[in-house]
Amino acid sequence: MTETLSHDRHESATRQATEQLAARLQMPVSEDLSKLQPSEIFLSRIPIAHAREHGVMGFRGKQDDDVWLAIDSMAGYEHLDIIARALAQRPEGGLRPMRVRPLPATTTAIARAINAAYSGQSSRTQSVIDSLDRDELLGQLAGLGPKEDLLDTEGRAPIIRLVNHILFDAVKSGASDVHIQPYEDRLMVRKRIDGVLFDTFEIPKTVQEEVLSRIKVLGKMNIAEKRLPQDGRATVQLGDRTVDLRIASLPTSHNERIVIRLLDKSARLYTLAELGMPAHDFGRFASLIARDHGLILVTGPTGSGKSTTLYGALQELDSEELNILTLEDPIEYQLDGISQTQINEKKGMTFASGMRSVLRQDPDIIMVGEIRDAETAIMAIQASLTGHLVFSTLHTNDAASAVTRLLDLGIEPYLVSSSLVASLAQRLVRKLCVDCKRPRRSGEALPDVPVSLLESHGLAQSDLVGVFEPVGCDACRGTGFRGRVGLFELLVIDDACRELVQSRANASAIRAAGLQSGMHLLSMDGLLKVHQGITTLDEVLRVTTL
Repeated sequence: MTETLSHDRHESATRQATEQLAARLQMPVSEDLSKLQPSEIFLSRIPIAHAREHGVMGFRGKQDDDVWLAIDSMAGYEHLDIIARALAQRPEGGLRPMRVRPLPATTTAIARAINAAYSGQSSRTQSVIDSLDRDELLGQLAGLGPKEDLLDTEGRAPIIRLVNHILFDAVKSGASDVHIQPYEDRLMVRKRIDGVLFDTFEIPKTVQEEVLSRIKVLGKMNIAEKRLPQDGRATVQLGDRTVDLRIASLPTSHNERIVIRLLDKSARLYTLAELGMPAHDFGRFASLIARDHGLILVTGPTGSGKSTTLYGALQELDSEELNILTLEDPIEYQLDGISQTQINEKKGMTFASGMRSVLRQDPDIIMVGEIRDAETAIMAIQASLTGHLVFSTLHTNDAASAVTRLLDLGIEPYLVSSSLVASLAQRLVRKLCVDCKRPRRSGEALPDVPVSLLESHGLAQSDLVGVFEPVGCDACRGTGFRGRVGLFELLVIDDACRELVQSRANASAIRAAGLQSGMHLLSMDGLLKVHQGITTLDEVLRVTTL
């Protein structure tokens, strides 16, 4: 309570100082600076740490030597001359001063503008690599504070700047993973964007040890241990965005290979309606998650968006009336009104043991991050049979295989048939860039698609003639794709499926029963999205089997 009052008083005093400044200058206070163009010379000459410390941000004026300086108090006004001298041009024959004029703005607006402007700068990764001097690098690996700000590279040692730029590039481009892969003669940096791995740039072999050590220092790993795999964690800042790093090293024949998983904590959560689920499946799935008991599984390989779908489902539920608890490894996003628990197997906190503890917390709904073993499976099923709605994931190729996987884990058929409500299989495909996609030219060859499959979804071969294809532009980094969308296959366990489960039928028989009751296969949903111009046939073929 005391902290809140103190914060409110500080904000009030800051606002009062800004209004006094505006009255003295006879100018209005700017609440939003997002439509102004940042001054390139300001960004190149003034470090972000200096801009933040003094609460100043430069914007372009009408003339090249004109700069508007956003300030929030008289202290900033007194900074005008300092900024003007720092920005002064130095052409041959003398010094040409810049005209720096004050622009009253709120502290919040200036802070947002600083973060947006500096994070919008193109990364200088390759130029940093080109300027590396190995002799200069030795002994310069400094320790970090609790959070490293990737935007603040001023005065950093070259290797520290290089690693910051690698991470900055990855976060800015929306990469989910960064691979640092050593070869015999080079160190390759690769990024996974929209599920596809790209080579980005090479690092000289001579500084390989320093780069790998720097990343291990970042993750608080043992830099002397190079013969065993290690795991590490770190949190970095990109302006006002917080990104968690999960770092894993693996010894190889050419030194250690490191993979960094990026979890952007400020990334927004997707709702169920935004995932791309077809209307037919969306309505059925929305009604299923409103049940008061049962087991609902989401299946697919690693990186197919299972957790995102479960988060979307939990957001649809009323956390004020219902007690919702989750067991996750890791906790990827914070959900309001929901108690989330991190699994820690090293300390004995497994999914199975966590389930026992969760059941003593009077839950209505439980989300178990993954069913990995028979013990977790039986705990989830027992919870669903005793009046709880349980969500979880499995690694299977399709919806029907989830049933047989539970049986393979040793669960009795009668338990599976009485507890399992539905199984949702999914994949992710890249979406065509809306800025540059173009219709496929008539006469161009298409991959062979079985006519029977098209007919089952109400499509003909001629429907695929006008589909779109990728081109490539600056907005999509020349790939022709931007963002991803889900393909879904929802199997609802009805009486026919329950009989098959009781008799231990195989996945093919269960899939056939699902199709009889209106299930759409992943490939069918993929063809529908091709027909709608959302993705390409090649993308659908990459993740499904027609």
